[in-house]
Amino acid sequence: MELVMTPTEMQVVYEHPRSLADVPTRYCPGCTHGIAHRLLAEAIDELGLLERTILVAPVGCSVFAYEYFNADACQAAHGRAPAMATGVKRMLPENIVITYQGDGDLVSIGAAEIMHAAARGEQITTIFINNAVYGMTGGQMAPTSLPGQKTTSSPLGRDTHLTGAPIRMSEVLAQFDGAAYIVRRSLHDVANIRKAKKAILTALKVQMAGLGFSMVELLSSCPTNWGIAPEKALDWIEENMIPHFPLGDYKVRDDVKAL
Repeated sequence: MELVMTPTEMQVVYEHPRSLADVPTRYCPGCTHGIAHRLLAEAIDELGLLERTILVAPVGCSVFAYEYFNADACQAAHGRAPAMATGVKRMLPENIVITYQGDGDLVSIGAAEIMHAAARGEQITTIFINNAVYGMTGGQMAPTSLPGQKTTSSPLGRDTHLTGAPIRMSEVLAQFDGAAYIVRRSLHDVANIRKAKKAILTALKVQMAGLGFSMVELLSSCPTNWGIAPEKALDWIEENMIPHFPLGDYKVRDDVKAL
């Protein structure tokens, strides 16, 4: 007996998120910024936050993030997204304010801004894309570049005796009392992408409940500046980045666990 499903019995299981603009992006093939964008858009949709969301875009590969979401958005100077987000949230406390930042933006020039935002317990959420390199400006060494990693400014590999070791910002921010939820996830395979989605949902719920600063760090690929094929870049995250940036929950306060 052949079963035939009528159109009225079909269920939509996958569709374009309402919060994500239907426009082409400027990202390189294999870059996982697009995955991160979709996860954030899905989370905004599922929580019904689109009309309340204000996105603060960074300087870096995701500098045009304000074009890729249907939410209200503004553009911050390099590294200053947490400072701008602080002002926006304090003036519009009923809105959900999100900064979307890369590792050069957040860990280098914006290190002071992100640390003080966490220390103050600002009611904002940060999506932190860590691909271990400066992407937009030509693939230079970033504060998150791995020991021995070759970049355009460290062609012989990063020498930690000269430049120090990679900065693990999730571990740093977890020490601040104002931080309520700090976790690190990865975008290199389906299982980890699902975990990343859950983390983003939790981070937004933290802000909705007014519990303090929240950040989700996402290990991301940059095949162009790493000089490898897109599919190999996902393996590179697992084989090289995760040992230096272990995945896990670095700060989950008890009031967050109750959400």
